[in-house]
Amino acid sequence: MAERLTQPVRRAVAREVVALFNDASRGETPVRRRPDGWFGPDAVAWRVHGDVTSMMVGGIAGLLLQMLHPAVLAGVWDHSNFRSDMHGRLRRTARFIATTTYGGPEDAEAAIARVRTIHDRVTGTLPDGTSYRAADPALLAWVHVTETTSFLDAWVRYADPDMPAVRQDQYFQEMARIGEALGAAPVPRSRAEAEALLAATRPALRCDARTREVARLVLTQRARTPLAEPAQRLTMQAAVDLLPPWARRLHGLPDTGFGRPLVRVGTTGMARAMRWVFG
Repeated sequence: MAERLTQPVRRAVAREVVALFNDASRGETPVRRRPDGWFGPDAVAWRVHGDVTSMMVGGIAGLLLQMLHPAVLAGVWDHSNFRSDMHGRLRRTARFIATTTYGGPEDAEAAIARVRTIHDRVTGTLPDGTSYRAADPALLAWVHVTETTSFLDAWVRYADPDMPAVRQDQYFQEMARIGEALGAAPVPRSRAEAEALLAATRPALRCDARTREVARLVLTQRARTPLAEPAQRLTMQAAVDLLPPWARRLHGLPDTGFGRPLVRVGTTGMARAMRWVFG
């Protein structure tokens, strides 16, 4: 009886989430899981990338980290429509991760090829006159390490707090395949290597008016529906909380402080609800 009563709620929430990540106007449908893909059901990435809430929190945190690099920021600022379609950018990133994680090998290779083609066209000059190109292996490595670290950190916090270090290292080892296929170098293959790359890049990071504008657009974007607004606000708060303290300070974002327990308890509850919705 209880199951029959809750089914309409589960279906309604599932439709909302599916619509969030798939643009029906473009004919997009959810990526189907294929065991013959780059990873397979036994991969750590299959588990990590299948958790809706932690991936949303990690994705936002990763984007905030990426934008601290002046050249990465310039590529987005000069060559994308993020001001009018921030949700579209986030959706495309999520779909790329889903395709390379769960799709067949031909799907993953096609997704990689599309991204590399786009990167080859993204070049320009920073405000200080320095040239940049999105296909620069070092820039791609920064994008890769910020994404993978943020996804994994969110998973550990909201899904598997006792995740063994060896499994965390396995995740970086698996994700190295995507980073290398995109042309990134160096690509971390363990938690220690990821932390070392983050530390080595920190001296190049900056926050200026353009960085703050992008962060504002990311953190204040409107939800698709009014009912989703509370969940979206909580996701944004959890993403800021997930950032390393040095990154929050560089962004000028407030520490969650006394509100941190409420953010984490609320996000944990939301994550459990999403797992219930998707079984």
